[in-house]
This record gives sequence, structure tokens and C-alpha cells, in this order.
Amino acid sequence: MIYPSNYRYTKDHEWCELVSDTRVKVGITDHAQSSLGDIVYLDLPKVGRELKSHETFGVVESIKAVSDLYSPLAGKVAETNADLVAEPSK
Repeated sequence: MIYPSNYRYTKDHEWCELVSDTRVKVGITDHAQSSLGDIVYLDLPKVGRELKSHETFGVVESIKAVSDLYSPLAGKVAETNADLVAEPSK
């Protein structure tokens, strides 16, 4: 598994990466993806939504389980990965 040193991780298997002074990229760890298995559905927040730290902001569904996604920090959603919503198995 890959654990980039510039990522910060949560106990819920989310990570965040500082992209600029005002932007952070968020995702789930390789461990979480491996544990879930084949991902079949992804629900992400709408652009502009204000999030609180540790707030549920989405859902990832696999053939094994449905899991909530938790925001590792507070902020506003600037964009989402539409390719993943269209093709969650990526």
C-alpha cells in the first residue's frame, strides 16, 4: 500500500493533502479501498457546501458494505471528482 508522506490521515481512513494555501484534496486510503472491495456507488457533496470537521459528507458503497465519508477538516467544497461519481470503480 502507498502512504504518501505529505498526506495527513484520519482514524476513519480518509486523507487530506494541502494543494495550495486555500485548497485541500480529500480521499480515502488504499487500505479503505482494499477493505471495501469493488466500489459500485459514490455519493459526494455538492460544490459550495460548507462542511464541519468530522461531518459526514458522502457515502461509498461496495459489494461488501456501505460506508460514510467524514470530512477531515472544516471548509467549503470547491469541486468534486465527477469521473469517480460516473465510474466509482476507478
